[in-house]
Amino acid sequence: MNRTIQTVESAATGSAFLIQDVYPSVDGGRFPVKRIAGEPVEVWADVLRDGDGVVGAALVWRREQDREWQRERMTLHSDDRWFGSFVPPCPGAYVYAVEAWTDEFATWRRGLELRQQCGVDVTLDAIEGAGLLTRAYGADQDAASIIVRQCEDYLQTGDVAPLLTTELRNVMAESQSRSDLTRSTLFPLIADRDKAHFSAWYQMMPRSQGGPDGRHGTLRDCIARVPDIAAMGFDVLFFTPIHPIGRSRRKGRDNSPDAADGDPGCPYAVGAIEGGHDALHPELGTIEDFRALAATCLEYGVEIALDFVVQCSPDHPWLMQHPEWFKRRPDGSMPPTDGPYSDIVMPDFACEDRSALWNALRDVMLCWIEQGVTMFAVDNHDTAPFHFWEWLIRDIRRRHPEVILFAKSFARPKLMRGLAQLGFAQSFSYFPWCTEKWELERHLGALTSHPQREYYRANLFTNTPDVLPYHLQSGEPWMFKSRVALAATLSGNYGIYSGFELLEHEAVPGREEYHDSEKYRIKPRDWDRPGNIKAYIATLNRIRRDNLALQQTERFRFLAIEDGEAIAFVKTSADGSNAVAAAIALSRNVREFWLPLGDVTLDIGGERRHVCAIENLLTGEQSGIEWGGIRLRIDPHRDPALLFRCLA
Repeated sequence: MNRTIQTVESAATGSAFLIQDVYPSVDGGRFPVKRIAGEPVEVWADVLRDGDGVVGAALVWRREQDREWQRERMTLHSDDRWFGSFVPPCPGAYVYAVEAWTDEFATWRRGLELRQQCGVDVTLDAIEGAGLLTRAYGADQDAASIIVRQCEDYLQTGDVAPLLTTELRNVMAESQSRSDLTRSTLFPLIADRDKAHFSAWYQMMPRSQGGPDGRHGTLRDCIARVPDIAAMGFDVLFFTPIHPIGRSRRKGRDNSPDAADGDPGCPYAVGAIEGGHDALHPELGTIEDFRALAATCLEYGVEIALDFVVQCSPDHPWLMQHPEWFKRRPDGSMPPTDGPYSDIVMPDFACEDRSALWNALRDVMLCWIEQGVTMFAVDNHDTAPFHFWEWLIRDIRRRHPEVILFAKSFARPKLMRGLAQLGFAQSFSYFPWCTEKWELERHLGALTSHPQREYYRANLFTNTPDVLPYHLQSGEPWMFKSRVALAATLSGNYGIYSGFELLEHEAVPGREEYHDSEKYRIKPRDWDRPGNIKAYIATLNRIRRDNLALQQTERFRFLAIEDGEAIAFVKTSADGSNAVAAAIALSRNVREFWLPLGDVTLDIGGERRHVCAIENLLTGEQSGIEWGGIRLRIDPHRDPALLFRCLA
């Protein structure tokens, strides 16, 4: 059997340190941790050293493209566990590591003090300490003057006291050689802008914005809707694909394989004679119209997100311009696709000219970024390999670190987590199908637990063009309110698909799909028709903006209430100054229960105080906390959600 034999000489050159269990990290550093630029990143590590030398540790970090490291001192917590923090100043890619070394001067100082306590002569020890001072290096002018002064005081008086001052200890901690300096593995980190963890998305089909007469909507019609969307409190306007739609194999209503005259086709079948992924559908307008839309959105504090798809219709210009990008059967025809997707063909990401194909898809994103798009929702992850997405995310982030990429995929749980690890800033979750209390608690518990919380930012959509959950199909207003309240308060990121605010609920019998789906037709609406819940949604979004606790997902916990048809939780801001308690009904029945708040605390001027009262965020009414909680009553038909600001 072949074995690697380690010699004494090679073993003796090994480090005296073990740096282990570094937190945060994802898969041992294979994938980046996600954080928000401008917020502290806490790093913890076990730093172990043989022998009894005094350990020094530092957190080193830099932007990925930089050469110079920044250093922050780490502090010993307990049991060889050290912690430190740094603040990534701007969005981008970073790396960090933990360094450890033997603090020779501190080790000498501790030994001398112990011998002094035992009454042992320390003359030789003092000489050794002075020798350490002569070997100090790298100190700035102020530190060097302190070292020289203390050394001279000792040499002139022979008294060891000048070598034992706290001032000298602190200076020498940074000004001595570190011959056994050991650095951990490098760990990657992505710092995103704030919108990555706090956003409210409104998805719509641009072609359905033309008005009640049913004409094809334009981008100018979309501009007219921006004030209404902003008034509801949404800050991301999310468009389904806006490109030319293929005519070959065009789908008819409800995904029929036979399109009738006038059927607009599915916008996910991208490409026609008018252009491909970098072109606008001609009936939507011109690129000047799109720029005007971007300007209007900017005026209202709304950002534009686009669906990004890699599939093509059989009429896409690439099939003629780059036939080598697509697989062919022996007779030269395109391989068939599944029945529901027979109007599209897939590029071959492993083709010989894959470099050009990958760059072309990347350039599509860059094209729309130039027009004012700041977010992309990537559809159908399985249409391209993992290594393509990882490359694309890194390349776009390197050029435009402010751009947010959203994995818009419902897949197997581990596959969804894998996509998030590759670098997507936000991801879909199984929230649309979590209706029972235990399901919500389990799902949110997993999203906010280590290690998933380090890389997975869930965007809780209530519905999508493809998903009309069964619980919404009754059209009951209390259920729509309950679901949007859950989505808006449980997560920092949430969204709705247009029509939700109008309680649209007509489904294909026995399926979670919209009847006469908007994906295959133009659907005009009266956006102010009676019974809408636009004001309710606007109130939820205002409450989110007014309370830091609701602008994140990580710092929350469920509250134990003895009611299986209601759920309660409390969320606290990073600085501890803001806490919001929520109780939301999960059934139509009136609920009464005790809400325990006795262990909830707030940070008031640096002091932790227990909550003594709560303020209803809808009515402004305040109620005192007695016996560690309060008795609540929820009438879902009036309002299924009670939201309270905690007061101390």
